Amino acid sequence: MSARRQTQTKRTEEGIALLISIFILLLISVVAIALIVASGTESSLAGNYRSATGVYYAALAGLEEARGRLSTANANSFKTTAPGFLPSSGPLAVCAPVYVINPVGGEVVSPWDPASTYPDTEFNQEFAGICSLPNPSPSTLSIWNRSPLNGLSFPGPLYKWVRINAVSEQSLNNLDTSPYDGTIESTPVYYDGMHLTDVPGSNPQVLEITALAVLPNGSQKLLQYLAAPIPLNFQAALTLDGNGVVFNTTPSNNFWVKGNDQYSALSCNPTPPAPAVTALGYTNSADYSAIVSQIPPGPPPPSGRGDHYTNGIAATPNVAQVTPYPNLTTVAGLNSLVQAITQNADIPPITPSGQLTDANNFMPAAMSATNPMTIVVNGDLTINGWHHHGYGLLLVTGELTFDPDAFWHGIILVIGKGWFFANQGSTTGGHIEGALFIAKTTNPSGTPLPIGSPLGASRFDFTSSSLTPSGSNYYGVYYSNCWIQAAMPNLGYKILSFHEISQ
Repeated sequence: MSARRQTQTKRTEEGIALLISIFILLLISVVAIALIVASGTESSLAGNYRSATGVYYAALAGLEEARGRLSTANANSFKTTAPGFLPSSGPLAVCAPVYVINPVGGEVVSPWDPASTYPDTEFNQEFAGICSLPNPSPSTLSIWNRSPLNGLSFPGPLYKWVRINAVSEQSLNNLDTSPYDGTIESTPVYYDGMHLTDVPGSNPQVLEITALAVLPNGSQKLLQYLAAPIPLNFQAALTLDGNGVVFNTTPSNNFWVKGNDQYSALSCNPTPPAPAVTALGYTNSADYSAIVSQIPPGPPPPSGRGDHYTNGIAATPNVAQVTPYPNLTTVAGLNSLVQAITQNADIPPITPSGQLTDANNFMPAAMSATNPMTIVVNGDLTINGWHHHGYGLLLVTGELTFDPDAFWHGIILVIGKGWFFANQGSTTGGHIEGALFIAKTTNPSGTPLPIGSPLGASRFDFTSSSLTPSGSNYYGVYYSNCWIQAAMPNLGYKILSFHEISQ
């Protein structure tokens, strides 16, 4: 009986190993198939990511090419490579878009044609009811279709076209811009340094830049910028920006601050005079009394000096509150301006370990009346015994000690510590011809002020009483629109907004 039971037990267990083996093989097969599927999915995701990344950067390259070529400092600027592509003066009209096209091989790229391979359908959506896309529109080739880049053995970015156009409050989804009057305009929109505005004047125009990229696999991407130049203007020959400013002036009869345009001065190309500006401007209404109290009062010279602050129009002394662009009245705006100028300086910014002096030969030899340059000094600068002429834009973030015998033709910005100082005697008769702008964006210890805090007290000390000019030269600050324009830095176009457009 016992032997029979054992035999039956063994018979019932026969084949169990085979079943286990089959189950294990089946499990391994399932895992292997899952791994293969997962690997294919990963490859597909990686391919999609690669395509999405490639087409994104191709479209971004188109945006950046157009933005860069809007700057006249660019060797491939539209002004140089495509004269007449953009208006030579005045704003770009709202319904007058222009295109940069980037065909590959012999393909035809004509986005203004709705029946073409790469039509621009976005324009009619944005400007529905305002205007329709002109057919054809002005166009120019990309730099990738120009020598020497078109001779490379590999293709450039695969964007197809870039559109540049003006915008209006209507095209911006009925956006009411500054001064927020509740009226939606169809006229061009401008940029005052802090806000979009429908007020033209000297405000630069806002441009919309849109780029379409298409890869050989059919991936597409449409990207868009709003961009505008960083504005910089001067409403006074000498501007003291900020709150509680300090103004100390010389009693000398040879010191002047003039707001009437010195349009034919020295070797700046003579032009008709520009309208006069304020001689001495300030931005905080509470500072008027403190400034005027430092101007020697009394009867006409040699006792009184009020008539030495003049623009030829207003009563003397011509001291008045001015309203610069909003970006020139805030810490954030001024910091942004300093950064932009520093990035576009003609020589690497100078950061002295101590105080930089003219003995350090910091002025480039190439600087001249016909080649004004942008020079940035990140620190203190003392110009002493320098009886020469400087041309262009000088930005000093520390204290600027200026030799009355020195001449500067163009723009001087003292932004940071905000202190302009001159107390030496002089006989040569140097002066600043252009504009002088002073703003304090640091606290008394030199630490940058927090973003959003009020500006500090900028300071102007020209206290020398021993000023005996030679010839017809006199000391002071003389407004010259010609020299200002010659020295105006090329700050490029600032990106105001960026977004991807769904297709």
